[in-house]
Amino acid sequence: MRFRAFLLVFGMIALIGFSMGCETKSQAAPLSDAEMKERAEALAQKFIITDGHIDIPYRLNRRMEDISQQTPGGDFDYVRAKAGGLNAPFMSIFIPASYQKTGGAKEFADSLIDMVYGFQEAWPDKFAVATSVADVHAQFAEGKVSLPMGMENGAPIEGKMENLQHFYDRGVRYITLTHSKANHICDSSYDENKKWNGLSPFGEQLIPEMNRLGMMIDISHVSDSTFYDVLALTKAPLIASHSSCRKFTPGWERNMSDEMIIKLAENGGVICINFGSAFLRSEYTSSGTTARMAMNAYMKKNKISEDSEEAIAYRIKYRQENPFGTIEDVLAHIDHVVEIAGVDAVAFGSDYDGVFALPKGLQDVSEFPNLIYELLKRGYSESDIEKMCGGNMLRVWSAVEKIAAAE
Repeated sequence: MRFRAFLLVFGMIALIGFSMGCETKSQAAPLSDAEMKERAEALAQKFIITDGHIDIPYRLNRRMEDISQQTPGGDFDYVRAKAGGLNAPFMSIFIPASYQKTGGAKEFADSLIDMVYGFQEAWPDKFAVATSVADVHAQFAEGKVSLPMGMENGAPIEGKMENLQHFYDRGVRYITLTHSKANHICDSSYDENKKWNGLSPFGEQLIPEMNRLGMMIDISHVSDSTFYDVLALTKAPLIASHSSCRKFTPGWERNMSDEMIIKLAENGGVICINFGSAFLRSEYTSSGTTARMAMNAYMKKNKISEDSEEAIAYRIKYRQENPFGTIEDVLAHIDHVVEIAGVDAVAFGSDYDGVFALPKGLQDVSEFPNLIYELLKRGYSESDIEKMCGGNMLRVWSAVEKIAAAE
């Protein structure tokens, strides 16, 4: 009896060992390059991918196109978004700083918001305005591209808290406090005139009110001192909707320093990495200007009208043939944030349609699978990639909603 029992136990141990060996071997088996690319395509469709900043409303304000179809120009449309797995691109309601002098900022913001609602009305089977995290999940299940909105430049608030409520009621869910110049809220990273040395007195009142409403606070474009002022006042996590790491662009205040990124992560916030070439390396800082000068010279020499179909075709060809940098440059920023602040601090904020020069491999919204493929190659887990794709951004948005609900 004892011998038979021994054999039974020995057999079970051997079976378990064999099973574990098979499992380990299976898990360790590396994917081929083709399999990894296929996996990246599948994950792009499986995960909710958010993008913190796409300038399609401002682009179409200058030249209207049917974005329910693949457009000849620009970086975003429904066809390419679906191909790339992009589910929730934040529509930038961009207000140039010039409106701070001329007036009319609120009216212009409303016109761009009207445009975004117009996408939903014209193509309800393809687009839906999203004003909550629940909306994004529901619309993802329906196969629609969600259109949350973020307002780039708080100038339309015009010093009135009722205007903040107005834009919240209209569906805006984050505000980039300023843009290229200091405004009535705070100082800008681009403006040498530091009017307030951070937040203005009105800005100090605005931050808690944004927390109360459930409006995310975006610290892209603000000066360093503004960032630290906001950090000291907010109850909710912050976002940098389209910024990258200053480590790779030393001295450029528009990108975030290591200390700021670490503080942002401690706050529970996210930095949405900007894909624009100028944000990636100091060598590319003037890339957009260089490209535009080259194209303008060509079109002038060949007497091509700036808004003609020939001009659009030439711009597309030029961008494809003259990328500034590669997808590796974007990955360097992601790796750096993960190294100093953790994977929970990373999201994507391409700045598509807001920048001209882009790296090879990330030329438009159809190419998000390329980024996922490269992340897989670098050994990032699928759960970490899911966080970067959209989980982190939606987590912050959820936290902001919960804090507002508790007020």
